[in-house]
Amino acid sequence: MTKGIIFDYGGTLDTGGLHWSEVLWLGYQDAQVPVSKEQFRECYVYAERELARHPYIKPQHNFLDLLRIKLRLETGRLVAHGYWQAEEESRRAAAEQIAQFCYAYVLRNLLRSRPVAQELAKRYPLALVSNFYGNIGSVLRDFRLELFQRVIESALVGVRKPDPRIFRLGVEALGCKPRETVVVGDSFGKDIVPASQIGCQTVWMKGKGWADEPVDPSLPTWTITDIGQLAEILL
Repeated sequence: MTKGIIFDYGGTLDTGGLHWSEVLWLGYQDAQVPVSKEQFRECYVYAERELARHPYIKPQHNFLDLLRIKLRLETGRLVAHGYWQAEEESRRAAAEQIAQFCYAYVLRNLLRSRPVAQELAKRYPLALVSNFYGNIGSVLRDFRLELFQRVIESALVGVRKPDPRIFRLGVEALGCKPRETVVVGDSFGKDIVPASQIGCQTVWMKGKGWADEPVDPSLPTWTITDIGQLAEILL
């Protein structure tokens, strides 16, 4: 019997199963930035590591703020490495266009995911477990997703997925047993595997990930391709 639900955030509630690198790449294409996907992915990894090392992201930053900081790092790296021959004004203009593209992408996806989460919140206690930058509270307020009894954010608790301990924190926050808890996430390796290891039920939101990782299709309790399918499983 299900008594509580844990949601992942990035890639699950905001992009419909599409890895954030793929959303950003769509933005680069929209802005016609003349770089290869390999060059972009190198700079994407660089920016993620920089954000992990340095407190560029502040608790009050909303998601558009976050995108602007991330894209300043990415596009600056592209120019610095000679992948993109762009003047500073052009770089800034393209970075802002990509940020706005990605922000609008999330807003469109939330039209689908927010009502589902709202309906589930009427029936179950919800928790959020996310690898994030310390500003997830501001992001949730910005997107009208303040539906969670507890938010477990990696930057604040000092544990990151795929460490199963971060999901155990979510289960404890809900006051449920693992077998009574459903974990919903888009990453097979970071969500489904560790949640299964501690005995949770799992819903894998199968989409386009960072890379083709090995998966065991028998491991998730359920597999979906659209967040609307959660209603069929849990409501």
